[in-house]
Amino acid sequence: MIAAYHEEQLGLLLERVREGFVRLDAGEINVFELDELIHHYKRSAAELWRFCGSSGGGWVRAARTVEFLHDEGDKPDWWGAGASRGRRGRED
Repeated sequence: MIAAYHEEQLGLLLERVREGFVRLDAGEINVFELDELIHHYKRSAAELWRFCGSSGGGWVRAARTVEFLHDEGDKPDWWGAGASRGRRGRED
């Protein structure tokens, strides 16, 4: 369950990077902005990796948390979790 969740969430984060390349090609952002977006992705992916765990105990904890949040109608914001200090809450 956590492996599937992790894969799904990484795909959503990578979609942000894909959109960044589209925006770069369209002239909407420059290479420095794309570079920052890629760094943002890396921070977000690292938070997701930490959450999902790397052992049986971590996987169980993550699975319980995902199930609880799903039951509450909530879900983690992994993109927001990767925002640099001073930029949290700002949509990039």
